[in-house]
Amino acid sequence: MVDSLGVAVVGFGWMGRVHTQAYARVLHHYPRLPLRPELVTVAEEVPGRAEEAAAQFGFASTARDWREVARDPRVQAVSITAPNFLHREIGVAMAEAGKHIWIEKPVGLTPADAGAVADAVAKAGVQGAVGFNYRNAPAVEAARELISSGAIGTVTHVRIRLFSDYAAHPDGALTWRYERERGGSGVLGDLASHGADLARYLLGDIASLIADTAVFIPERARPTGATAGHTRATGGELGPVENEDYVSCLLRFASGARGVLEACRVSVGEQNNYGFEVHGTEGAVSWDFRRMNELGVSRGTDYQDQPVSTVYVGPGDGEFAAFQPGAANAMGYDDLKVIEAHRFLRSIAEGGAYGATLPDAVHSAAVVDAMVRSAESGSWVNVQA
Repeated sequence: MVDSLGVAVVGFGWMGRVHTQAYARVLHHYPRLPLRPELVTVAEEVPGRAEEAAAQFGFASTARDWREVARDPRVQAVSITAPNFLHREIGVAMAEAGKHIWIEKPVGLTPADAGAVADAVAKAGVQGAVGFNYRNAPAVEAARELISSGAIGTVTHVRIRLFSDYAAHPDGALTWRYERERGGSGVLGDLASHGADLARYLLGDIASLIADTAVFIPERARPTGATAGHTRATGGELGPVENEDYVSCLLRFASGARGVLEACRVSVGEQNNYGFEVHGTEGAVSWDFRRMNELGVSRGTDYQDQPVSTVYVGPGDGEFAAFQPGAANAMGYDDLKVIEAHRFLRSIAEGGAYGATLPDAVHSAAVVDAMVRSAESGSWVNVQA
């Protein structure tokens, strides 16, 4: 028997749409899931946006204020896809109202914000999932298995990159994303938080780091109306970009491995160039998000001039079998969110944690905070997780 679960989405920009589509698709890929998500309500403060979402996706009702969702007895689980500065208030309130939450990273602006949401979830006894979607790629899960099994020997070093051009245009509007008070630490919270999660997921805890940051586009035009995503604006009043466009840092892992993590939101010529290369004493494994279903793998005992093979992930890797019947059939970004939705709903159904959770968000926030402190001091700092 499949039970229904009333779900709501708070904040209906691009990510709210992705969560909604994941709820709509999840039973297509996981027909044995004992919960059927029902779209109860969507909350969005921009006039007309919630109504458009309801008309397109079939939400039973709409709201302008997220507090209506917290009070709604029909809602048992909530996707929180609002801007970063609202994560803590909404996340804590929803947990205290007894609702399970699927919240986007970075879960607030600071480690204290992520910790407050994590504490509220634990105290309420509800489930909490976090949108670290890149760890859900079957190839990433396969890479983790290779690393943990010792297939590439003892890990010596890793390089993680997250380069994008979403903010490269000088006419990009000065939205909340570029304000310290509402957007936090810029590309650190937006992209480097994913890198921090991938680093820990693959190699374990980061012990210390040293970081450098920069702002390359110091001013942008303020928007004259409601925005969604990365809107452009011209002719408006110029204002300062208050948070980081770029970060690079050296990492020391608790295992003794070393690493480099670099992220940039203004990389002209780069579109979602995300990935990693992990090197060990007997091999290496690499992944490029733009070729999401492939791994570069080098294994053996040649050491010098050892070849690298391209491996296509297939039904035996991660959640691939829920989407495609054979290796080299492509999966896409939205599929990672369907996997995330499944793990969130499975957590609710079974009462145990599956996938990325609030403690993972706390660890990622601690790494980002260490980057900020290191960039300010110019020295190595310990990660305080």
